Amino acid sequence: MSINWYPGHMKKTKELIQENLKLVDVVVELLDARIPESSKNPQIDDLVKGKEKIIVFNKFDLADPIVLESWIKYYKNRGIKSIPINCLTGEGVNRLVHEIRMTAQPKFEKMQAKGLKDRAIRVMIVGIPNVGKSSLINKLAGKKAAKIGNKPGVTRGKQWIRIRKDLELFDTPGILWPKIESAHVGQNLAYVGSIRDEILDIEEIAISFIEFLMKNYPELLKKRYQVELENKEPIEVMDEMAIKRGCILKANEIDYFKISNILLDEYRNGKLGKISLEWPSVD
Repeated sequence: MSINWYPGHMKKTKELIQENLKLVDVVVELLDARIPESSKNPQIDDLVKGKEKIIVFNKFDLADPIVLESWIKYYKNRGIKSIPINCLTGEGVNRLVHEIRMTAQPKFEKMQAKGLKDRAIRVMIVGIPNVGKSSLINKLAGKKAAKIGNKPGVTRGKQWIRIRKDLELFDTPGILWPKIESAHVGQNLAYVGSIRDEILDIEEIAISFIEFLMKNYPELLKKRYQVELENKEPIEVMDEMAIKRGCILKANEIDYFKISNILLDEYRNGKLGKISLEWPSVD
């Protein structure tokens, strides 16, 4: 899978980050807890190099808790703070605010020692489209401060948002890298909905996802769709799923488009269970 999807607004977003970074005290990088590696823009580390950074695992309630814990340890071993949160419910957001303040404290102590006037902590939130930045900002602000949508790339402009008296947030639109060449990364982004379904072969994605589930989470697949997996190919499992869910066209043909959308929607909504798509590499 090789996906070219780099609209003009994403180039502008990269420039926005570079232009405003000098004003920022702490960078919050938002990742999808189910795909921490695939949802990480490889350009971000270079863009924010030299700035204090906190990793946030959003949608942790949808991820395999054992796998998520291994990711938290992975970043801890590298001296990077990481916090699991749920941007929809707000769980973990107060902890994030505390960590932002603690991370910025040494810099502000130096400023005070120089006799500089106190100001709000300036935070930049970065991440790829549809990872939950707008929802996080709204929870931090306690109000609807940024537009929310369930489609990638809803946020378009830039804005500083003042929350509480000691915290300011700089929001940017989601930014993807120019070309996704890795089949692994492209598939994972497609599974969780970070790439628009309209530009993908939804049926091909669903079949590959069934293959992944058969290898890694067979019991969840069997329980949700009441199917048997033994000695079956993914397409055969998909056929059985379609029959169970009534995804049948005229002349008793399988409606692969419908069952593909059902599968991916139910995974993205957590109805299939707590499923992680990748594990941290072992040093």
